[in-house]
Amino acid sequence: MPIVSMFFGIIVRMYADDHNSPHMHVEYQGSKAVYSLDGELLSGELPRKQHRLVQAWAAIHEEELQASWEVCHEGEQPMRIEPLR
Repeated sequence: MPIVSMFFGIIVRMYADDHNSPHMHVEYQGSKAVYSLDGELLSGELPRKQHRLVQAWAAIHEEELQASWEVCHEGEQPMRIEPLR
């Protein structure tokens, strides 16, 4: 389960054998959610503050997330992406 980024207790992952459309899996203290690469919540739920942090981070790194998704689905490890600070 490759980790793409971690910030403020939030863990973002991408899976090589995952289905389309491009998305990321996000966890925070037992809460789980799936987001599109532009930060749209697709399923699950995070606390409001963490949801907003994920949306902001995704907006900043959307191009890198797309590149990571493509690399991941070519059988390689997804790229690490800079966390929020």
